[in-house]
Amino acid sequence: MTEMVYGSLPSRDGEPILPKWWRTIDRWTLSAILGLFCIGLMLGFAASPPLAAKNGFEPFHYVIRQTVFGGMALVVLMLTSMMSPSVVRRLAVLGFVVAFAALAFLPLFGTDFGKGAVRWYSLGFASIQPSEFLKPGFVVMAAWMLAASQEINGPPGKTLSFALTIIILFLLAMQPDFGQACLILFAWGVMYFVAGAPMVLLLGMAGLVIFAGTLAYSNSEHFARRIDGFLSPDVDPTTQLGYATNAIREGGFFGVGVGEGQVKWSLPDAHTDFIIAVAAEEYGMILVGIIIALYATVVVRSLMRLMKERDPFIRLAGTGLVCVFGIQAMINMGVAVRLLPAKGMTLPFVSYGGSSLIAGGIAVGMLLAFTRTRPQGEIGDILLRRGR
Repeated sequence: MTEMVYGSLPSRDGEPILPKWWRTIDRWTLSAILGLFCIGLMLGFAASPPLAAKNGFEPFHYVIRQTVFGGMALVVLMLTSMMSPSVVRRLAVLGFVVAFAALAFLPLFGTDFGKGAVRWYSLGFASIQPSEFLKPGFVVMAAWMLAASQEINGPPGKTLSFALTIIILFLLAMQPDFGQACLILFAWGVMYFVAGAPMVLLLGMAGLVIFAGTLAYSNSEHFARRIDGFLSPDVDPTTQLGYATNAIREGGFFGVGVGEGQVKWSLPDAHTDFIIAVAAEEYGMILVGIIIALYATVVVRSLMRLMKERDPFIRLAGTGLVCVFGIQAMINMGVAVRLLPAKGMTLPFVSYGGSSLIAGGIAVGMLLAFTRTRPQGEIGDILLRRGR
């Protein structure tokens, strides 16, 4: 009777935490994340010395910082992945409240570091970008609301999550940070779709996004400049997009050789937003293909596990987290090859950045906690039994 209800995987009471964690974790996803981080360090050795020399630091100043931040991210990832889904939910809600408050006070206490967008808090020795930490907390919070709305006499979770999404989009547009706003809206749309949203409503949302983009183009010089640069048939070779495009073209299939690339001397964001251009120039499309394969492994493996999940909250939260992870990587690489307008978005676990690395560790740790093997029957078996 127990196996009919809970499946064939037995629950081992009193089993030590680490063996149980290793037995139930998705080791393919974990290995892919570690591979991405190692590639990021390797590319950091190539991309960061020119910027370090320009700013008067030691040649590998940024590589050392990336190692420290990455080590912190991996520790957070491991600890978070060992937690139960209920503990992850509680901590995510608390983290979301803190990140939301930090985001709301950015116009008063934040700084732009000369980049034209107030997105960071300066701590002197480091900077914090609240929107990076807001994403995983928001996904879990919205998934909780959407899952609660499916219960009998449950709260209006769909309406509440949509209202929360609109408030966050408004705060991000004030910075402006349209890249993170797109990720937040995409995450909510994916979870809403998985929760059973009607297609008419989703089409209406798409129309609303187009209208909001038109409004932003008319009222934001920052947004309009990026769209105009993207739509222009001619690429200015002295812009970041121009340098990145030329670097990818020069790299070809096998690359120009380790240390022989030139784009890192011209791009101010070669170690962050355009790290894929450095990879393509020095190592060629072979390394780019490996990076894409690692991201695809994380997304496909996680979605396959979530398809078998019975708990609606875990299914929604996991789907939102992995889709944001995948779409952020797609946007970063799409910008480098001019498939998308410039967004100012890092490549997860590959680009340099303290906030993005640690927040990425939190998000992937949550994802690994949600996709761990648990003693339960598969959702497909339950649906088949109901149809008989």
